[in-house]
Amino acid sequence: MKTFEERIEEFKNALESAEAVVIGAGAGFSDAAGIKYVGKRFTDNFQDFIKKYNMEDLYTSSFYPFKTQEERWAYWAKHVSLNRFETPATKLYTDLFDLVRDKNYFIITTNVEHQFWKANFPNEKIFATQGDYGYIQCAKGCHNKLYDNDSLVANMISATKDCKIPSSLVPKCPVCGGEMDINVRKDRYFVQDENWDIAYNNYEKFIENNENKKIVFIELGVGYNTPGIIRYPFEQMTNKNDKAVLIRLNKDYPQGPIENKSKTISFTEDMTEVIERL
Repeated sequence: MKTFEERIEEFKNALESAEAVVIGAGAGFSDAAGIKYVGKRFTDNFQDFIKKYNMEDLYTSSFYPFKTQEERWAYWAKHVSLNRFETPATKLYTDLFDLVRDKNYFIITTNVEHQFWKANFPNEKIFATQGDYGYIQCAKGCHNKLYDNDSLVANMISATKDCKIPSSLVPKCPVCGGEMDINVRKDRYFVQDENWDIAYNNYEKFIENNENKKIVFIELGVGYNTPGIIRYPFEQMTNKNDKAVLIRLNKDYPQGPIENKSKTISFTEDMTEVIERL
């Protein structure tokens, strides 16, 4: 691997000469931005839940088999409030916006904390494939509609006692009367509403309109949890386009296919440092 300075210079040159930029952001990018699901941020905010359920972090606790809906929603209200509503636009996201704001760009992300919108990226340039913490849906996906949950979450938190909410606050589907869920992709019932379809079509059109141009793919903190959404497609599109460059920022998985070696610039350094230098 070349020196940090050499790679920064290559990144700058690629970005300056790019006719199009596609940004793919995964969980590692939000983690680098300070939205950490482990450590002090978790223990400071979830003491009651840690004591009662022996939770270890915000990721694994998302799969906890709560016995009641009252317990489940008490946890999720806190989870959503902290990550979606209480956390403002982070510096790393706003720095990224400053870096590409004058470029012809598009964003695809698996992150669900709404940070791109908070950092002033235009809605029409964002495709959040895995949902958004700010919405709830029918748990069985009986109809194709999402519901804002900001006031519901606030009411749940204020009424939580002993890690439970009152039964009267447990949301019910207005169509089938069944349970509701956070709009995050975890099973076949994930609701892709009209806005999801519009964002998907915007992304597909951007790729189609720029596929043969001098394009830079910037991959930020994307691992192997869902590599088929960003990581593998970026590698494939880079391979097919002789003018493409893949810039991969990833502490743990900087490597890529040997076919793209000459067209890939990898960074294992902290993403905050890399973006600031640019």
